[in-house]
Amino acid sequence: MHKLVLLSFLFLFCCSRVDLANAQKGDDVFTIYLVRHSEKELNTNNTADPPLNTCGIQRAEHLRNFLYDVHLNAVYSTDYLRTKNTALPTALSKGLPIKIYNPGDLEAFSSLLLEAKQDVLVVGHSNTTGVLAGLLVGENIGSFDESIYERIYKVVVYKNKGQLHLLYSSFDCTD
Repeated sequence: MHKLVLLSFLFLFCCSRVDLANAQKGDDVFTIYLVRHSEKELNTNNTADPPLNTCGIQRAEHLRNFLYDVHLNAVYSTDYLRTKNTALPTALSKGLPIKIYNPGDLEAFSSLLLEAKQDVLVVGHSNTTGVLAGLLVGENIGSFDESIYERIYKVVVYKNKGQLHLLYSSFDCTD
């Protein structure tokens, strides 16, 4: 099993369109992590902006733990309870405010992220997260099913070229 993981890692590193092997700390290398908001409460009076449910709160904490050793310059979220509360544990642990972005203008937001050249977390929705990841690397990636929560899109940008890595969270709700 470990050989397979190591071989997969080497394959990604060696066959990448981005020459990360020669990247230096001072170079224009930055990483954008994109996730969908955690599980939301389905039985609520506020159907337009529901809060996170118990599993969603646990998943948000798991995301904070996943990003514990990751340097972040900013945390972005759409202006919904479920996205802001998914971003909140990570933002608090990094001492960062949550910056609100407009999910209706993903092209402008992707340009802002690429021009800023910062390590960031972006929390969005099932119909925006994959699309934004695609815009950042110049690929057409669509939305995904609303039942999917475990995807973490990691976009590494070096010398204005992005490489997308699709990660999966190991989170398992205890509720």
